[in-house]
Amino acid sequence: MDYDIVISGGGIAGLTAASAFGQAGFDVLCVDPAPPVVDREAIGADLRTTAFLQPAQRFLQDIGLWDVLSPYAMPLQTMRIVDTGGELPEPRVTKDFDAADISDLPFGWNLPNWLLRREISNQLHAQSTVDFRPGTATTSLFTREAEARVGLSDGSKVRCRLVIAADGRNSPMRKAAGIDVKTTSFGQKALAFAVTHPIPHDNVSTEIHRTGGPFTLVPLPDLDGRPSSALVWMEEGPKAEALFALPDTELEQAMSERSCHLFGPLKIASQRTIWPIIAQEADRLTGQRLALVAEAAHVVPPIGAQGLNMSLKDMTVLLDLATTNPDRLGDANMLDAYHKARIADIRARVAGITVLNKTSMLSNPLLRDTRAAALSALYSVKPLRKTLMQLGLGAKG
Repeated sequence: MDYDIVISGGGIAGLTAASAFGQAGFDVLCVDPAPPVVDREAIGADLRTTAFLQPAQRFLQDIGLWDVLSPYAMPLQTMRIVDTGGELPEPRVTKDFDAADISDLPFGWNLPNWLLRREISNQLHAQSTVDFRPGTATTSLFTREAEARVGLSDGSKVRCRLVIAADGRNSPMRKAAGIDVKTTSFGQKALAFAVTHPIPHDNVSTEIHRTGGPFTLVPLPDLDGRPSSALVWMEEGPKAEALFALPDTELEQAMSERSCHLFGPLKIASQRTIWPIIAQEADRLTGQRLALVAEAAHVVPPIGAQGLNMSLKDMTVLLDLATTNPDRLGDANMLDAYHKARIADIRARVAGITVLNKTSMLSNPLLRDTRAAALSALYSVKPLRKTLMQLGLGAKG
């Protein structure tokens, strides 16, 4: 056998999986068609951010990555939801969900995606158990009961006991295994870039609802002495494209208005990126000698910091099964256990976030009033509010 595990995909999920399984003593090959873009100003840099919620942070700590990442992390103490769906674009309902209600720790810690790729890929190069080959793609998959054979774009074939597909929403390994997906398109796109603003964020993540989708500002470290946040602005596709094409001054005016000037005038502080919003879930999470993780298994809109945190839960379960009985790595019993442990939570979270996103898109004034009333009602019942926060962290369910 050439390797214990082949990981298809070198995004944040794939890189993290490679580090985790390598640290656990497995021989790992991780490949991705493109080298990771690890410079904030480089073309193709992923300017989105990831908020690692408490369970994800514990996983990163367990696998030895958190010490590398923590110097760059911005704690998220409060999640603020603001409804601005009245006649005028101004706050009419503001509710703060404070982590102190349920924990001594923040909800999570926010880091830029390009920086995560830089730090984790650097870590991989120092791990003797990991063979990281950026610029190499998986091209074929052939499985038998005892092993998998993976074809690579350099013409070689490698044998392993388990293939982990972390190769995105259009996963080549998932397609090679014949696993179907259910996809929901919302007709939305999201703009993502960094901004600066004169009013400090005070470690509060702010999600502003009006129409088209949430407008979210997530704390970043100060930039050139000014408070800074990562902005994700979801809108109907044509409107998002029009906003993306605006000159800087006009886009800054539009986003300052959309934020109800809660942080003062917003200034663009990075390149712009835009991407389509979908929800997607695989029919099943495994094939013969194959496990799907991250966006190969599930895709959700960027609401409540669920996406990568769901992915790290996939890896937590898979790693626990692998280390509990390493002789059974990749066999049918292990993969069945992985599917059963994750599928119900994945389906529930994809369904729940789909509903939340559709609610955030409402443009009818009566329905927007209903949304605001529901937010107030949910918040006012303290046990329910605490339960919702725990569910968001993944502490229940």
